[in-house]
Amino acid sequence: MKTSSTKKLIITIIAAVCMIACTGNSKSEKMTNNMEKGNETLVRLETTMGNITVKLYDETPKHKENFIKLVKEGAYDSTLFHRVIKNFMIQAGDPLSKNATDTTTLGSGDVGYTIPAEFNPKYFHKKGALAAARQGDEVNPEKESSGCQFYIVTGRKFSEAQMINMENHMNEARLEDVFNNLARKHMKEIYKMRKAGDTEGLLELQDSLETQARAIVEKEPALKYTKEQKQAYTTIGGAPHLDGAYTVFGEVTDGMDVVEKIEQVGTNRADRPKIDIRILKAEVI
Repeated sequence: MKTSSTKKLIITIIAAVCMIACTGNSKSEKMTNNMEKGNETLVRLETTMGNITVKLYDETPKHKENFIKLVKEGAYDSTLFHRVIKNFMIQAGDPLSKNATDTTTLGSGDVGYTIPAEFNPKYFHKKGALAAARQGDEVNPEKESSGCQFYIVTGRKFSEAQMINMENHMNEARLEDVFNNLARKHMKEIYKMRKAGDTEGLLELQDSLETQARAIVEKEPALKYTKEQKQAYTTIGGAPHLDGAYTVFGEVTDGMDVVEKIEQVGTNRADRPKIDIRILKAEVI
C-alpha cells in the first residue's frame, strides 16, 4: 500500500464507495428457512429477450428463501434490467424500474430490508453466477445484500498471470481495508490535525497505522484463488474481483444465450440499456 502523502488517508476516510449496489435499509429482516434441503429449486425469468432459468443454492438459505418469496409475490414482474456492463454483468430487481421513464436514474430502489451476507467458498463469480447487489463498504461494512436487486455475471476470461496479479491485488486490498478500519477510529484526530495544518502529525499517524495494519494482516495466511476458481476464470471466465465481497446464491442453468444478448445492448452513461429489457414474469418451476 503506497501512502507517501496524506491524500490517500484522507480520501479513504471521507469518500463513500458504491460498486454494484442499490440503496436499502440497513436493518436486516429475520427470516426462517422453510425450504427442504436437497431439492433443486429453479426459477424462470421470462424477459422481453427470452427466458433465463436459474438454480438457487441450498447453502445460501436466506438468499434462496428471500428470492423465492419475492418471485411468488410478483415483485420482479415488469422490472427492468436497469444496469448492463459488457464483459461484466447484467443487473435487475429495482422495484422503481417498473414504471420508470426513459430518463429516470435507477438502482436506488429497495424493499426495506437487507439480507446478511452468506459467503461460501464453493460458489464464486464465474460466468453465469447469480449474485446479490448491495451498497458499498463505506456504508455497509457487513456486506449485507440488497433485499431485492440481483445480477448475473457475464465477465471475461483471465490468463494465469492475470490471476496471480489479482491475488496480489486481493492481498493489497485486504491490507488497505485493515488500514482504513484503523483510520476510522482516529477520524476526530485526523480532522483536528487537518484543520491545524499539521502535516507532520498526519504522516506520523499514517506510518503508525500502516505498521499496525501490516502486523494484523501478517497473522493471517495470504489470500489465494482455489483450483476451481482458477479453472473457471481461465476457461469460461467471470468476475473474480467480486469474490468474497458479494453473495453468490445461484447460477444460470438455461438461457445464458439470452444473458449474452442482453449484455450486448447499447447503454447510456449510467449503464442503463437504451431500450427497455423487462422481466415480464418470474416463477418457480
